Amino acid sequence: MLTRRQFTAAPAFLQTLSRSKPNVLLLMADQLRADWLGCYGHRGMSTPNLDRLASEGVRFHRAYSSTPTCTPARAGLLTGMSPWQHGMLGYGRVADSYPAEMPRVLRDAGYHTTGIGKMHWTPQRHLHGFHKTILDESGRRESPDFISDYRAWFATEAPNLNPDATGIGFNDYTAKPYILPERLHPTKWTADVATRFLDTYDQASPFFLKVSFARPHSPFDPPQRWWDRYKDQQHPQAQVGTWAKDKYAPRNSDRDDIWHGDVGAEAVRRARIGYSGSVSFVDEQVGRILESLDKRRLTDETLILFLSDHGDMTGDHHLWRKSYAYEASARIPMLVRGPGFARGQVSHTPVEIRDVLPTFADAAGRSLPQSCDGQSLRTVHREWIDLEHDVCYDKVNHWTALTDGRWKYIFHAYDGSEQLFDLQKDPHETADLSGAIEHTATLRQWRTRMTDHLAPRGDRWVTSGKPATRPQSMLYSANYPRKQA
Repeated sequence: MLTRRQFTAAPAFLQTLSRSKPNVLLLMADQLRADWLGCYGHRGMSTPNLDRLASEGVRFHRAYSSTPTCTPARAGLLTGMSPWQHGMLGYGRVADSYPAEMPRVLRDAGYHTTGIGKMHWTPQRHLHGFHKTILDESGRRESPDFISDYRAWFATEAPNLNPDATGIGFNDYTAKPYILPERLHPTKWTADVATRFLDTYDQASPFFLKVSFARPHSPFDPPQRWWDRYKDQQHPQAQVGTWAKDKYAPRNSDRDDIWHGDVGAEAVRRARIGYSGSVSFVDEQVGRILESLDKRRLTDETLILFLSDHGDMTGDHHLWRKSYAYEASARIPMLVRGPGFARGQVSHTPVEIRDVLPTFADAAGRSLPQSCDGQSLRTVHREWIDLEHDVCYDKVNHWTALTDGRWKYIFHAYDGSEQLFDLQKDPHETADLSGAIEHTATLRQWRTRMTDHLAPRGDRWVTSGKPATRPQSMLYSANYPRKQA
């Protein structure tokens, strides 16, 4: 990658884009757990470009995805609202319209708005305020006439090849190198489109560009060179809590898209090779995007924010995929560089995806939409953040949680069981302290906080002054916009 001093000068007509409002660049990865980046402490990972953003901006150490699966997380990103307020309590459909939507807020503030990559909306061509979206929706096809822009491009570039030829499912734990030429990989395509946008942008208005990579979400299929980078490396072993050994060790299925199961150390190692290679490949492509900004001398007048929609268990506690309250699933990277943010700082304030829209509205000089529950990351202050997920994979996987970054309290809605973790002493959540006598007062304190948090929702959520069991699913709250086909 070119250094800041080695950039090639852009044509003269492309060098006069300095504006009173910063450009806004939202970089997003899918299913990236926070602790799999160098800047979050993973010494074995090669992520120099994301580490650069951390060193030149603010790294939020306790960033979370309140509802850690794809669509509800993206609803929070789109709206700046909490799960109860935007209405998606689990993996459902992002609504057609909300009172305030990120692309629309920025478009109305005078920005040219473009989205590239995975949006995960329904209908898939819905713009939600973007002037244009250029889509990679993985294998998702929600109407017979839909084809993503990536797959249309692939068909013209390689008409006799299958984009899914590597043969790994989109929720499988198995992994192997991408078997097609690297230039055809969706991660490479996403960055190609983004760099062309930045290299040629010449409009008078500032841009809002969202670049949303579909990886490292499975399939874990990095190019061969990134597989080779990690194949002989010693990877962190899966962490398995005493509370999880018997409960989640049995496989729930003979398929490769299991949600729990002890698949053996070698299978976990291979999954983590593929996951690590996919993370580094995304980082490398982020570097190309930052290089385009550097060449245009736009870096310092662009607000850059990187995050993921949720994490990936990758075998921790014998769990796979996402939708859990545990750190590997719910804790995400969040890095912000640009105007209004100090350089090289670390914030331990609990933050969440809902805080991104308020941050961008703040940068654009717009007042915070009344519908937003989040806060600008520039001035955010809160004691704890709420997490929850409706039934997913199985009726027993259904919970609400609270965390302040030190303690985490989880209430399992199916049977009313509780968990309490000391994240400072036990960051991998191996010891459940909910039954420890010495932590009775702490458990009671967090249970009371949860009761107070849920009480406004009504009797279904709180009974007899305590959180109520909820064995039945409630995928959408009463606040979910019902204007649907």
